[in-house]
Amino acid sequence: MIKSIITFFLMFLFFGADAQNASSADKFTNPTIQVGVIVSDLDRSVDFYTNVIGMTKTGGFSVPGDKASELGLTDGRSVEVTVLKLEDSASANEWKLMSFGNKAAHPKQKYIHDDTGMQYITIFVKNVQPFIGRIKKNNIEILSGAPSILDNGNGFILIQDPDGTFIELIGPNQK
Repeated sequence: MIKSIITFFLMFLFFGADAQNASSADKFTNPTIQVGVIVSDLDRSVDFYTNVIGMTKTGGFSVPGDKASELGLTDGRSVEVTVLKLEDSASANEWKLMSFGNKAAHPKQKYIHDDTGMQYITIFVKNVQPFIGRIKKNNIEILSGAPSILDNGNGFILIQDPDGTFIELIGPNQK
């Protein structure tokens, strides 16, 4: 009797966990997250993300004003989107930049707690040193040490994009 109860319990745990994992896997058709970022100056932001951060421009698309309105995205303004990725692969997340030519309605944040919503992204790199060179070459302020060293020995650099989004760059600090 005890053996039957244990067998039933183990089968329940095994198949129950499988069923839970399968249902999670069945919820999404794509495991990546695509983030849309409204910027004040599209060219300046594309330049920053490609030349300083090292992202790759992988495409773009347009949404006509009537469709953007139907989708609830805009009040009828068309949308031009530039798609960037850390690498040009199907498994890479998309950083979708778009601009309506407006300056931010809120002041530029000095710290991540100065506003609500998405405040920062984290990018894991193979070596922080090349980033430091590009950051300095482009006169971008490093808000952390250059770099700060984390408990695990990795270097950490904190900067902001042209519109104030904080960017953490984390990886080995190899000279």
